[in-house]
Amino acid sequence: MAQQRKRAPYVDLSGQADRHFEPRPVVAQGGRAPNSLRGLFRSRGLEQEQQRIFRGPIWHFLGLEAQVPEPGCFITVQFGNTPVIMVRDRDGDVRAMINRCSHKGTPLAIVPSGKVDQFMCIYHNWCYDLTGKMLSAAFERGVRGKGGMASTFRKEEHGLQVLRVHRIRGLVFGTLNEATPPFDDYVGQGHVDNINRVCGRPLKILGQYSQRLPSNWKLYIENVKDPYHASILHAFNGVMKQDRLTMEGGIIMGTRGWHHISYSKMQTDKGDAIYSRTGMRSAELSEYGLGLRDHSMTDIWDDYGDGVTMTIETIFPNFVLQQLRNCLAVRTIVPKGTHESELMWTAFGYEDDDETRTQGRLKQANMMGPAGLIAMEDGMIGGLVQKGIAGDLNKAAVVEMGGHGIEPIPGSRVSEGSVRGFWTGYRELMEL
Repeated sequence: MAQQRKRAPYVDLSGQADRHFEPRPVVAQGGRAPNSLRGLFRSRGLEQEQQRIFRGPIWHFLGLEAQVPEPGCFITVQFGNTPVIMVRDRDGDVRAMINRCSHKGTPLAIVPSGKVDQFMCIYHNWCYDLTGKMLSAAFERGVRGKGGMASTFRKEEHGLQVLRVHRIRGLVFGTLNEATPPFDDYVGQGHVDNINRVCGRPLKILGQYSQRLPSNWKLYIENVKDPYHASILHAFNGVMKQDRLTMEGGIIMGTRGWHHISYSKMQTDKGDAIYSRTGMRSAELSEYGLGLRDHSMTDIWDDYGDGVTMTIETIFPNFVLQQLRNCLAVRTIVPKGTHESELMWTAFGYEDDDETRTQGRLKQANMMGPAGLIAMEDGMIGGLVQKGIAGDLNKAAVVEMGGHGIEPIPGSRVSEGSVRGFWTGYRELMEL
């Protein structure tokens, strides 16, 4: 059932950072994650990921309710390598089902989105309603009393495989596994609170785009969970003082440490000396000449009344909810092989935004995406890493910033604990 929407309550993110959780696993001896890189970028490992992770006890993001506003509206998404349809049925509920005809396996929906009365397979015209129930098969009773389906054929036995669906504040998640715990238990209260915070008003889609990354999907999600690089790799962040580790902020870890939220407050930064005297790339103003010609792109307002200007929330295995100043988006990274992945972006605002705020969000969106002033480096760094490790897959990555465990450090983001948390979940499901 759809949850009743209310305006998001005030959420004090700083109070969440010290949240204690159990258990407290360590990724591996010496802070290395995982023991070897060898199995992570091979076809066999990719096949195991599909079964143990994407079809395992996880919640996978499917889309925004705003993408299916009316009965019959649908979108197609990838659940790992499994094609899925998300559709609004005639009663207004949002449903999800595997995009595969029960007859020969042909996808029923072959376009990214649309509106239909029913789903009909183009191959042999088997038809299904908006809940996945099979309606008919062409020539089911033959022609002139001859041929047709066997007497044992029962349409009710050949409906589409449906997913369990959870809706929260306009976000829709699905799972293929009966053992998946309830969503709130899976992610933890801090993550639910932040979704209520960022998505607590009716959402309006501003745009969608995707990009192919020359790297394994895990390298991207590891990058997103890594606050260490944010003001170093992204020179724009440091020069324009958008996000620095010297700002007030912290890390919130979700259930079992598999999920995380990184947050910061721009107005609290006092780190000029630290960044300049260490010669960091992000302190090189010459990289941007005289700076931005149009400073309106960095004009911001406080959407939530808490002074938090950046939150990055991840939900294992591959979902991201971003609030970067006033640039809001959801992201999903889709595996496309051992050395390639596709990053899907949906930018959004709020239905009650006026034109000035809508345009402000769109301007700030220039920081993100394939050519974004910030996100551009994220799109290429995984490819560089994968090239660098190609000949040494028997070695391990060093992930020791902040220690060896996954407990957050109160008031600090100078840690790779959230990265270790991802590998903790990965190793558990992959039985490594």
